[in-house]
Amino acid sequence: MPKGALHTVNDFEAMNFFRDDGLVADPYPYFEAMRGKCPVQRESHHDVMMVTGYDEAVQVFNDSETFSSCLSVTGPFPGFPVPLEGDDVSELIELHRAELPFSDQLPTLDPPTHTDHRALLMRLITPRRLKENEAAMWQLADRGLDTFLAPGEGDFISGFAGPFTLRVITDLLGVPDEDREEFVRGLEHRPQADGGVGSTEREMEHTPLEYLYERFASYVEERRREPRDDVLSGLASATFPDGSTPDVADVARVATNLFAAGQETTVRLLSSALKLLVERPGLQRRLREERALIPNFIEEALRMESPIKGDFRLSRVPTTVGGVDIPAGTTVMVLNGAANRDPRHFEEPDTFDPSRANARHHIAFGRGIHTCPGAPLARAEGRVAIERLLDRTADIRLSERVHGPEGERRYHYIPTYILRGLTNLNVEFTLAEEPAR
Repeated sequence: MPKGALHTVNDFEAMNFFRDDGLVADPYPYFEAMRGKCPVQRESHHDVMMVTGYDEAVQVFNDSETFSSCLSVTGPFPGFPVPLEGDDVSELIELHRAELPFSDQLPTLDPPTHTDHRALLMRLITPRRLKENEAAMWQLADRGLDTFLAPGEGDFISGFAGPFTLRVITDLLGVPDEDREEFVRGLEHRPQADGGVGSTEREMEHTPLEYLYERFASYVEERRREPRDDVLSGLASATFPDGSTPDVADVARVATNLFAAGQETTVRLLSSALKLLVERPGLQRRLREERALIPNFIEEALRMESPIKGDFRLSRVPTTVGGVDIPAGTTVMVLNGAANRDPRHFEEPDTFDPSRANARHHIAFGRGIHTCPGAPLARAEGRVAIERLLDRTADIRLSERVHGPEGERRYHYIPTYILRGLTNLNVEFTLAEEPAR
C-alpha cells in the first residue's frame, strides 16, 4: 500500500501484528481499528484472541483462575507444546509448563507457586527499602548526568537512562559495590536493538536470563553461610509464607527477574517521557515552572506509551469476555497499549494531558496478581530523572541531525511485539547556569 494511504479495518485485519514492521513503528491505528470493530476478537495469523478494550483487559488480568500466565511472555511463539483439547486444560498446563520459555520466571507462574515467589520478592521491595533506594537515586542521577550532560548532546538511552536504571536496580538489590560496575558493563554490552523479548527478528531463547542466575545464586549461598547486614542477606534468609526455606535457585530467579525486568521497562518509560518533552516545548516549559505536575506527567506518559504493549494469557476453561466466547486453550493477548487509549475510559485518548484526572487508571503495570511489583520503583525513577534533568538544563531539544526536522521525524523502535520503546533518542541541551544540587 502506498505510503500515507488510509487503512481500512480490513487492511488492519490483514496485517500480522507479530511480524509487521510498520506496526512496530506505530501500533496505535491498528489498536484503534481492532477495538472499533470489537474490543475482543481473534486475529487471523496466529489464532490469538486480541483484547484491546480497557474493561475487557482488566477483566482478564483480574481472573487468574480462568486465565493461566504460563505463556505470558511468549504467546504463540513457539506456542503450547501439545494440542490443547477439552473443556479444561489445567492439567495439560501443569504437565508441560516446564517446556515453555521463561517457565521459571515470575510473570509465567500461576498460584500457588506464583503466590510464594511473589511473597519472596516483596520481602525485598519493602516500603523502607524503596524509601532508602529513592534517597540514593538523586545521587545516582546526578552522577549519570555529570557524564551525559558534559558534551552538550548525546543519546539519552545509552548515555543516561540505561546506566542510571542499572545502577538503581543494583542498589535496590544490594549488589556489592565492587561488583556493580561489572553488572552495568555486562548489560550495557548486550544487544538491545534486536528486540530481545518478543522479538520480531529472532527466536525466543528458553532461558535468556540464565547468565544472571549463577551470579545471584552465588550471592545467596554466600549470605546463607555468612550473613551480613545487607539486602542480599535479607533475601537469602527470606522464607515462603508457610515458613519453608526456598531453594537457592528460586531466590536467584526472583532476584534475576527484578534485575532484568525492572531495568528494561524503566528505560522505555524514561525515553518515552523525554521524547514527549522535547517534542512539546510548551509542555517542557510548563513542567519547569510547575514541578508538582511531574508525578502525573509520568502517569500520563505511561498511559500514552506503555512500555509493555501487552502480554498473554491462556484460557483454562471456556469463558466469555466482553460478550465474546473464548474456548478453553485459547491464547489471549491483553494489549495494555490499546486499553490505555480506550475512549470509553479516557477522554480524547490520543491527546497528551499532563493534568489528566484519571491518568493513573492506566494499566501499563498490569492488574491483578501480576501487577508489576516494581511499579513504585519505576515511578520514583521517572520522577527523579525528569526533575534532575530539568534542574540541570535550561533547555532540552531533539537532535534534528539524527531524528530529522519537525514534520519529518525519524525514530527507530525495538522490533518486538511485547515491548514499546525507542532504540535511541538523541538530544541537545543548554545547561543551567548553576545546576541545582
